[in-house]
Amino acid sequence: MGDWWTPLIVRDLHLGLIRFDELATDLEISRNLLTTRLAALVEHRLVERLRYSEHPPRYTYHLTVAGQELVPVLAALTAWGDRWVAPKQGPPVRLQHRTCGEFFTPAVTCSHCGEPVTADDIVTHGGPGGRSGRGTRLVAKVLRERAARAG
Repeated sequence: MGDWWTPLIVRDLHLGLIRFDELATDLEISRNLLTTRLAALVEHRLVERLRYSEHPPRYTYHLTVAGQELVPVLAALTAWGDRWVAPKQGPPVRLQHRTCGEFFTPAVTCSHCGEPVTADDIVTHGGPGGRSGRGTRLVAKVLRERAARAG
């Protein structure tokens, strides 16, 4: 998820644009860059590549279970964009819940009590897999200090 293109590729795959040419056309991305990004998504098991033509070899791309689990995250980002930067005409897309049929606005909620969660509601603690390294060096230090203060 660490680059600009990944959420857009995941979105397009979820919407059913599963062929390389469809993705390249929709995203207006260079073929070399799209090849690189798709290869990384396949390597990280967010996308699977399935051959649909032998001669010439052609593939479709599909979200794995891990990739599908990113879709609600993208929906939450969409809700943020709709709230803060939507065009005057309204949001560019609307989301409908397949189960109940209603249009909805995604919200992050607590898995324990079901209440909506805001930044002020979140206290972050280090977990068992936490480590100090590239991209987390200062975060790891802050979390260790927070844990020491808490007792």
